[in-house]
Amino acid sequence: MHVRRYLLLKYFRPFDLSTFDLLESMEKIIERLLFLSRWLLVPMYLGLAGALLFLVAKFAHEFVHVARGIIDFSERQVMLSVLSLIDITLVANLLLMVILSGYENFVSKIDVAEGSERPAWLSKMDFSGLKLKLIGSIVAVAAIDLLGAFMNVAQFTSEQLAWKVGIQLTFVVSGVLYALMDKIAAQAKEIDKRCAAPYLERNRSSASHTELSASDSTIQ
Repeated sequence: MHVRRYLLLKYFRPFDLSTFDLLESMEKIIERLLFLSRWLLVPMYLGLAGALLFLVAKFAHEFVHVARGIIDFSERQVMLSVLSLIDITLVANLLLMVILSGYENFVSKIDVAEGSERPAWLSKMDFSGLKLKLIGSIVAVAAIDLLGAFMNVAQFTSEQLAWKVGIQLTFVVSGVLYALMDKIAAQAKEIDKRCAAPYLERNRSSASHTELSASDSTIQ
């Protein structure tokens, strides 16, 4: 802040200190407003939490439907119904990951779930990990849908099955590419740290030597 004021005074002499103080105050207000804007995401996460209720209602409806007809259903019908329940559960897991991880990464730390109730993945997942989890969940949901289509292949044409397989492969390739990009980025950061380590060590040594020289001068 002081360096900025010195540069402004040096190169923009027509302005006085009161103008600089006003600009700094405005800057603080703007930065504060931008920082508080993250709370605009909260209604969205609350809406997603409400969407979980829809999935729970759909799961309950499907479960009751299976329970009522379990005696009359064939083995294939039971398996398709179970796959539908798994599909709903995977979508709910995906939604929950987006809500919790997104809130903690972009809004505020969740302090109410400390201890044994806090999910193990929540504190370890950053934005990069969230993207990979999302892609993995989408691939799993698409795979369940594709499996259900192949178990009920008589209701689909060859073109429809080909489209389903193509979409599934697209999701898989996208997930692999995301993982590769994250791995390359992590390796690049590691290389930067290794390259910067000698310079940091040299700076620490120089600073230590300067402090020792200053202390010796003071003692003398």
